[in-house]
Amino acid sequence: MHTRTVPAQAYAKRFDAVLAYIDANLEGDLSVQALSRVANFSAFHFHRQFSAYVGVPVARYVQLMRLRRAAHRLVSQAGCSVLQAALEAGFESPEAFSRAFRRAFGMAPGRFRRAPNWQVWSAVFVVPHFSRSMVMQVRIVEFPPTRVAALSHRGAPGLVNASVQRFIAWRQQSGQSPVQSSRTFGIPHGNPDTTPPDEFRFDICGEIAEPVAPNEFGVYELVMPGGRCAVVRHVGSPDHIGETIYPIYRDWLPHSGEELRDQPLFLHYLSVYPETPPQLWQTDIYVALA
Repeated sequence: MHTRTVPAQAYAKRFDAVLAYIDANLEGDLSVQALSRVANFSAFHFHRQFSAYVGVPVARYVQLMRLRRAAHRLVSQAGCSVLQAALEAGFESPEAFSRAFRRAFGMAPGRFRRAPNWQVWSAVFVVPHFSRSMVMQVRIVEFPPTRVAALSHRGAPGLVNASVQRFIAWRQQSGQSPVQSSRTFGIPHGNPDTTPPDEFRFDICGEIAEPVAPNEFGVYELVMPGGRCAVVRHVGSPDHIGETIYPIYRDWLPHSGEELRDQPLFLHYLSVYPETPPQLWQTDIYVALA
């Protein structure tokens, strides 16, 4: 059994390296020849190997990842034009981008920017490899009650980073919850894909061992409840974490025999920027179970 497991792990590691390379080089050469060199596989067989492992052909996967980046930038960056989104995502022209976008989402890029349909967006990016691996990698853990310092962001999800910078400033000024030795969490209250922007709340949290000192940042003390949780690891930019969250509810939960607890899911950030580039970030998603 052991002799079979090691090659399988090595095989998966090589393909995971290809997927990470694609995510980091969407504007570059992502031909079968280039990607087969990254994987150290024969170009002759690589296309079939990739399709079997990921569940979609190379060209389709690359296009999906390019559309994903472009769609996110169109919605989250007010100054990003359709031309910019197309070129930064590796499309040769805005016309080619618009055609691919319309085929995938059923609407033009400009219309999507004005009224994004995140349910359609999520469905487009269902890739069999990620759904299969999700079911394999769910862990059930007992999360202990945890004292944290919290800063509540209220407003559009695209502005959370500004609140994150405020929380970082509190950490640096107060000396409490040092990032090197304290866990960092995020608690979304509601689904950012469906909650009206002015009603969205996201708590940015850092583990503490002592009471939060009075401060001008709006940081307060909070105890995260303990209990059983399903844990799934997301690898890649937190901007795309919904693509890992949705399969938990869609694929894993209906067959798990588990019931959910009436508590928001929360995120444990395992990586620090800029030491780790966004495409290699690791974030554990905790879903509270009854």
